[in-house]
Amino acid sequence: MLAVLITLTPGRRNEFIDCQRAKVRIAVLPIMDVKTRSNCTLELLDRAYPLREFTREWLQNQKYAQYRPLLTTPDEWTNVKYVMEVLRPFRYCTLWMSKRHTVKLHHGMTVYNDMFDYMDGVMRFLAKKKTQWKEDLFFAVKLARQKLSKCYAEVTPTTGMLLSSAPILDPCRKLRSFRKWDKGMDINPEDDTSYTTQYQEAFQNYVENEYCAKY
Repeated sequence: MLAVLITLTPGRRNEFIDCQRAKVRIAVLPIMDVKTRSNCTLELLDRAYPLREFTREWLQNQKYAQYRPLLTTPDEWTNVKYVMEVLRPFRYCTLWMSKRHTVKLHHGMTVYNDMFDYMDGVMRFLAKKKTQWKEDLFFAVKLARQKLSKCYAEVTPTTGMLLSSAPILDPCRKLRSFRKWDKGMDINPEDDTSYTTQYQEAFQNYVENEYCAKY
């Protein structure tokens, strides 16, 4: 809301810029959230956090006294900083996987599993916290994990073979990703129930039935 109020008119924008004079090399304005743009919420918080001092100064202007109830408290900024740290890995994965100058398909399953592990770690840390904002954050991360699980479940039936074949075809990976999963679950990679064996057999069957049989 404050970002909207500050950038509403040229005069307000100039006054906010003036608050930063002689204090920073480059004066900037707060940015607004865009629901349809990935990582926009984190970008908004990243911009707002360093500007918290100037936001307070801007609100000290008597013209904007009516907006002072919107001022974020130090405790709330602490909460914001923690939320930013929780969100950073999501932005990193989004930007990294969005690059077009190189192939990223073989990283797909690894990224999914890394994000699952990351969110599980955050939830374990927050599970016993009784502070309200930490309970809210736990619930938000839990919903995010459910959303990611739903996306993963919808992708796997139609392109599961493609996602699993890509790391196997990567000469730097081959079956190493699946062996890592087996090790984490204390499963022998040679066991018929292991991920390594299952994906290796699925890949071999796919090549024999879908590729060799046709070509």
